[in-house]
Amino acid sequence: MAGRLLRVVVVYAVIAAVVVGWGWLLTHSLHGSIEGTDDDVSRWFAGQRTSWLDPVSDAGTLLGETPVGLAVGAVVALVAGLVLRSLVPALLILMANAGDGGIYWLGSHADPRDRPPVHILDPGLVPDRSFPSGHVGTAVAVYGGAALLLALWLRSRQGTSTTGRVLVVLLACVPLFVAVSRLYQGAHHLTDVGTSLVYGAVWLAVLGVALQLWSARSDAPVPRSTRGHADAAVPHR
Repeated sequence: MAGRLLRVVVVYAVIAAVVVGWGWLLTHSLHGSIEGTDDDVSRWFAGQRTSWLDPVSDAGTLLGETPVGLAVGAVVALVAGLVLRSLVPALLILMANAGDGGIYWLGSHADPRDRPPVHILDPGLVPDRSFPSGHVGTAVAVYGGAALLLALWLRSRQGTSTTGRVLVVLLACVPLFVAVSRLYQGAHHLTDVGTSLVYGAVWLAVLGVALQLWSARSDAPVPRSTRGHADAAVPHR
């Protein structure tokens, strides 16, 4: 157990270092080559704004808010824990949220980056905390974690429903919805939300391996008892 925990800590440190290093490249060495494309993408999204899309982007932003993420994560952990009769779901959601939050804090403080050069629809944002996207990281941890737990539960059953599969896909798409919403609102660059999608997914996969989620198998069918069968073989004593 201690060895597994140590490996998780080491992998987490590597992920955090890669994110911070990538942020440094974006704000230094690669600034001239990437910033222009990022700004063009931000201007394109700003040009698509309409009165009916604005509320949609507000909904996407709300889904990635920290208080909302924590509340939804608590519900997911509780329900999944009761259904699966395990503390593993709670550990997954807790560690995914904490890990994503830690990487966001490191990246945003180590690599200050200005917001896109467009009007920002989300007021009150810190001007130089564009990298990475905390909303997207939270969405990956919570809704991505929920999709993973639901998929594993469906796999453990004898038969999976189409409704269940559709729900897994919808949950997995929530982080993408949040990412597009943040781009639409001018809160982040494309590389900011892309970074959060990648490191969030990698961290979630690392936790899935560490918690041995993929080792869970559906119960093997119990063979029928041969007691009472006339042709059942009787072992010699």
